[in-house]
Amino acid sequence: MDFELDETQRDVAALAAEVLGREGDEPWKALGEAGLLALAVPRRLGGDGLGLPETAVLLTEAGRRAVDVPALATLALGVLPIVRHGTREQQDEVLPLVTEQHAVLTAALSEPSHPLPVRPGTTAGPDGITGVKINVPYAAEAVRILVSTDVGVYLVDPAQPGVSTEDGTVRFEGAQGERLDGAADDLRRFALAGACAQADGVLAGALDLTVRHVGTRHQFGKPLATFQVAAALVADVYIAARTLHLAAVTACWNLDDDDLATAAYWLAAEALPAVHTCHHLHGGLGLDITYPMHRYYGMAKELTRFVGGVEHRLGAIDVH
Repeated sequence: MDFELDETQRDVAALAAEVLGREGDEPWKALGEAGLLALAVPRRLGGDGLGLPETAVLLTEAGRRAVDVPALATLALGVLPIVRHGTREQQDEVLPLVTEQHAVLTAALSEPSHPLPVRPGTTAGPDGITGVKINVPYAAEAVRILVSTDVGVYLVDPAQPGVSTEDGTVRFEGAQGERLDGAADDLRRFALAGACAQADGVLAGALDLTVRHVGTRHQFGKPLATFQVAAALVADVYIAARTLHLAAVTACWNLDDDDLATAAYWLAAEALPAVHTCHHLHGGLGLDITYPMHRYYGMAKELTRFVGGVEHRLGAIDVH
């Protein structure tokens, strides 16, 4: 199998890097204006008709620069499942909100003590959707939320009275929504694949930043990179980064549950400790809010929490 980027994916990566690297732009709006939010949108709605591999490339580039944009929430948790499982009417209603208005979508999957459950405790019936979801990314900004329930996934407008949002927790009390038939398993797979793709970029970006720092920072008249301990720590981060990259690309390439479980475990077990090592190699500079290192740490922490943490991910591998 050849996991090298094809020409289209290389173009996506280059354009995303250029857009996200601009100073002074609103990055989310800039991504929309560059057409990058329409990668997976059907051609009949003005999109490119691409899929997860191209979306994953964009998520990796956002992670590589630790840019705070709702790409994971909107594209992996919203656009991809709606394109695959939404009706034509649902697609026509929701997808142009993203491509034309740069609106935010998200999905509510995790529940208290149950990260990304296969069998959600949230219920859906004649009286509507009832339950509590946690760790919902960009919940307050989303114009639509995909909600996993005991009988499938529903597309919900959070502006209705039966929905309340606070600090990433969303409560549903008789909320109404439209069902996306057959979306439950794929929504969870897209969530894991997207998180791993973004974490791949986060760790690669943190490593690049650290390599530049230890190569130019001097102590005792020598670059830090020439000290054996510093070089060994950088090597450890490199191994973690390359392994996560391979696991993430494999998972995004085939959406196999076993590969997704492996990639998510590696994210949970290794990404945050590796970024912590990068922090250590920066010394006090890594804590400076004007320096980007803190953004990588914060994003790695959020992604680890999103997939459920290392013990949960290890248990998921045991199940498979």
